[in-house]
Amino acid sequence: MNGGYALMDALHRHGVKHIFGYPGGAILPIYDELHKAESRGWLKHILVRHEQGGTHAADAYARATGQVGVCFGTSGPGATNLVTGIATAQMDSVPMVVITGQVPRAAIGTDAFQETDIFGITLPIVKHSWVVRDPRDIGRIVAEAFLIAASGRPGPVLIDVPKDVGLEEFDYTPVAPGTAIPAGFKLPVSPDPAAVAAALALIRQARRPLLYVGGGAISSGAHAAVKQLAERFRLPVTTTLMGKGAFDEKHPQSVGMLGMHGTAYANFAVTECDLLIAAGARFDDRVTGRLDGFAPRAQVIHIDIDAAEMGKTRLPDVALVADVQAALEALLAASAQDNSEGRTEAWLQRIDTWKQHYPLVVPAPEGEIAPQEVVVALRELAPDAFYTTDVGQHQMWAAQFLHNGPRRWISSAGLGTMGFGMPAAMGVQTAFPGEQVICVAGDASILMNIQELGTLSQYNLPVKVVVLNNGWQGMVRQWQESFYGERYSASEMTGGMPDFAALAEAFGVRGVCIEERSTLRQQLQEALDHPGPAFIDVKVRRNENCYPMVPPGASNAQMVGLPSHPELAIDTSRHCHACGSTTESAHLFCPSCGAKL
Repeated sequence: MNGGYALMDALHRHGVKHIFGYPGGAILPIYDELHKAESRGWLKHILVRHEQGGTHAADAYARATGQVGVCFGTSGPGATNLVTGIATAQMDSVPMVVITGQVPRAAIGTDAFQETDIFGITLPIVKHSWVVRDPRDIGRIVAEAFLIAASGRPGPVLIDVPKDVGLEEFDYTPVAPGTAIPAGFKLPVSPDPAAVAAALALIRQARRPLLYVGGGAISSGAHAAVKQLAERFRLPVTTTLMGKGAFDEKHPQSVGMLGMHGTAYANFAVTECDLLIAAGARFDDRVTGRLDGFAPRAQVIHIDIDAAEMGKTRLPDVALVADVQAALEALLAASAQDNSEGRTEAWLQRIDTWKQHYPLVVPAPEGEIAPQEVVVALRELAPDAFYTTDVGQHQMWAAQFLHNGPRRWISSAGLGTMGFGMPAAMGVQTAFPGEQVICVAGDASILMNIQELGTLSQYNLPVKVVVLNNGWQGMVRQWQESFYGERYSASEMTGGMPDFAALAEAFGVRGVCIEERSTLRQQLQEALDHPGPAFIDVKVRRNENCYPMVPPGASNAQMVGLPSHPELAIDTSRHCHACGSTTESAHLFCPSCGAKL
């Protein structure tokens, strides 16, 4: 067999059902074998219109299914077009196998036509990478690639295949999944019983605990364990942008998302808590705000599969290095006879008071349609849909107002990649053809990968793209208004703005434009009911800002855009029980006597 066949056979043996990609000269031997593999019914290839779209589709396919996503690109510009999507997957810990064509082995290093060192370019943004020098290594490399991508903290890997490797014939010996173990590879360790006992001791004594859940809980499938632990100890639960779906946001103990555009009550809770239980979260700067003001009164339990995260930003009192689900199940097993014993009731009541006074607000239905109205309408019309987003204000409104189940929230969090949403929706819809998939986007970000309307049309993927169109790069405009003296430099998008509905129709996609509140829900429902893909352009208020917001350099408790309730203000000072002096609430130790506060 030749190298191209060996690659397709190896992918088939690893259960790959869909590949997202775009052909080119150096990868043609692989695409020739791909054609034969499709005719055998092994898998299906989705032709994207830009390689970046392929990476985002494979990324979202992985997020939604929990399986490894796969994408192809050719050498040179095809490979470099993959870089943004690879970095997106790396930042959000998404398992993905990226396969690139390369110039023939003899031409590597000669500046041959369409040659780039994609191995070197991507070194900082992959878990591991290979250049295949011998076709006999293909089976082993593919097996190692899938193992590395999906194990431990997941992430993308790269396999670069020179053109002549794809053509060379040899005696092929298949390699079964899981049988090729890379040198130095280690499986995640089991939770340390001593760390589990130490964590439980802190949970049992806490009066104001907060369970802070990140994307690691989604990756490990820990949502049931999160719920059980929260209910057993009556813990309020906040999630990161990546952690949405790990805990039911309609649950009375949910405080929603925390951080820069999180709920006021989540940010107040993290500022006031005395124990922070971080499960699969990495203390991202958009979550913490000013670091010395983040959970300043709290002891910290940090649960993460990646030991490198321990102490990177916040030094934990207890570090539990393990898979999140395994760690939570160990905590549950060790506390089977426990309950909250009423310790947290006063704390939950205080949080409920914050919820009543500082709810997420939908503006009054006056004048132009408010973007929040659109998101709330989608939530009510399509409560069980998979939602993908682009990046910007619309992303934050979607995060605030949508209530998602596990793996039904797909958004670029760490890298904040504009243009992610629509190709991501393609990946989710490919994985789940019978499910409802909705992309919430902005008028600026949707243009980043607008060409993928062609992919939606070709494969009749019934994705519904809903654009909150305010004629701006919305988040950029909000920052320029708030922090740059209203100097709106290069952020207005009305010049050259296409007629989105007409553009969608030109691709063969149903185009809808909504301008009046009176027809908003009816037109949304009609578009959602359309059997094929649809693009819904909703004209919304041009100057609506996303609140609450933690300004740069502020602590989470110092949000703007909130109504004033001075009687509920959190304490700004702390008193030392050892010497009686007063200091700022952010301090952990008394500056006068050094005692722990």
